[in-house]
Amino acid sequence: MSEEQSIGTAPELRAAQRWNIVWVVPILALLIGGWMLYHSVSSKGPEVRIRFETAEGIFAGKTELRCRSVSVGTVSRVELAEDLQSVFVYCTLDSAYSDLLRKGTRFWVVRPRVSTADISGLGTLLTGVYIEMEPGTGPTGPTNWKGRETPPATNRSVPGLRLTLVSDEAGSLSVGSPLYYRGFAVGRVESRKLDIDKRRIVYEAFIQEKYRTLVRDNTKFWNTSGIDISAGVDGFKVRTPSFQAMVSGGVSFALQEGLEPGAQAQDGTTFELHDDIDDAESSTFEPTLRILLLFDQSVRGLSKSAPVEYRGIEIGRVTNISFDYAPERDNQKIPVLVEVDPSLLRALGTVSTQDDDVLMLGNAVKNGLRATLKTGSLLTGALFVDFDYYPAEKPADLSYKGDFPVVPTLSSGFAQFEVKIASILDKIEALPINETVTEITATVAEARDAIEEIEKLAAAAKVTLEDDDFRQLPADLRRTLGELEKSLASVGPDGNVQGDLLRTLDELRGAIRSIEAMSDTIKEKPNSLLFGKEDSGNPKPKAVGKQ
Repeated sequence: MSEEQSIGTAPELRAAQRWNIVWVVPILALLIGGWMLYHSVSSKGPEVRIRFETAEGIFAGKTELRCRSVSVGTVSRVELAEDLQSVFVYCTLDSAYSDLLRKGTRFWVVRPRVSTADISGLGTLLTGVYIEMEPGTGPTGPTNWKGRETPPATNRSVPGLRLTLVSDEAGSLSVGSPLYYRGFAVGRVESRKLDIDKRRIVYEAFIQEKYRTLVRDNTKFWNTSGIDISAGVDGFKVRTPSFQAMVSGGVSFALQEGLEPGAQAQDGTTFELHDDIDDAESSTFEPTLRILLLFDQSVRGLSKSAPVEYRGIEIGRVTNISFDYAPERDNQKIPVLVEVDPSLLRALGTVSTQDDDVLMLGNAVKNGLRATLKTGSLLTGALFVDFDYYPAEKPADLSYKGDFPVVPTLSSGFAQFEVKIASILDKIEALPINETVTEITATVAEARDAIEEIEKLAAAAKVTLEDDDFRQLPADLRRTLGELEKSLASVGPDGNVQGDLLRTLDELRGAIRSIEAMSDTIKEKPNSLLFGKEDSGNPKPKAVGKQ
């Protein structure tokens, strides 16, 4: 029974489980992988392509793309350009920094750099090179860029004044050269390039924000690189800037004395970069009158830009020296064209037209205004044009040659000295030199005859001195002198004659004194001749016959 039951009992059927804990691990791995894939895709920003001349030190997957030293992406790959003259560096930005790609953005490679003006990038010796990114200010969108081979001197995010300087010559200015105001560094040169169309050198300059008010619209910039040695009418000039400016070059700027400051310069303003301070100062000269001068003497030593002065005041400069201004070649005068500013001779604030200036010039010529060449420096031999009044000269009127008024000229300087020397030589040549020489010769002959006579007399005197009779003359003369001495002894200081004379003179003096006393008495009392001399009291007449 029990066996049947055991045989006939049906098996218990159960439903199989649809979930197994074993599936947890692959599902979890799948979810993590999907999240990582999503995160990797979503975190990637745009890819940019940057062209550089070389990929030195740049490696895919290692070299970082930074903005203000903060990592914003990584180099994904590096490829050669099709022309093999450059390389393409592809960088993938993080999605959080995708808005940094704006028009005007700049890229450059930061690596160790050493120049005369700056030392930078030394930190990359340990960390390796990286690409620095400076965002622009334009709209977003561009993905192809041309990288800079040299880093900009100043980041655009740094506040300050950015200017453009143009020059005909590059000189020794380079990126990083300082800008000076009265010898104090206030900025520096950021870039230098050659404008092929205009054939000029263009510099981008930066001035610190706190010094931007120093730059005005009429400010002058000039090159102060190296040692400036010049020679002109003022002699030799030597200018030595700071040591840094001599090594790396430099630019100075200032407002010319006597000028009112203009409006404050704005970003992007273009200024002319002058060769030196003299060129900068002369650039403000505004001539309104051009005058032609015709010189009879050599103009050697007179150069273009030589000063034109009136009694020591600079009123203009020489523009050109050429025979083109005097077509008639039979005239041997040298044409010199000058330009002057008549306002320098008028009162401050006086306004006049060109016709007024010409009229003033004509009156001045009638009153004796003349132009002369004078030596400005004996060392260099440089000449300058000098205007002054010469009332003794013949009256003249202002004439014209072409469109230019002509002011009469006078010879001066060494030319006038040569004329005087020639005049002296002519006078010397006109002297009767031949007749004078003949007379001198005759006089010399007579003097020679006289000398011969003297020699004969000397010979005769010598014979006389040697004669015995002449030798006895001294003894006879001594005897005669002895007798004469004895004769004069009686009248000498100790002689009898002189003693008698002294006594006689004493008696004569006493008599003269008595006569003087009597004369005085008679003059005072004429009656003394009757009454005699009174001793005291009233006078008493003497009785006749009484003694």
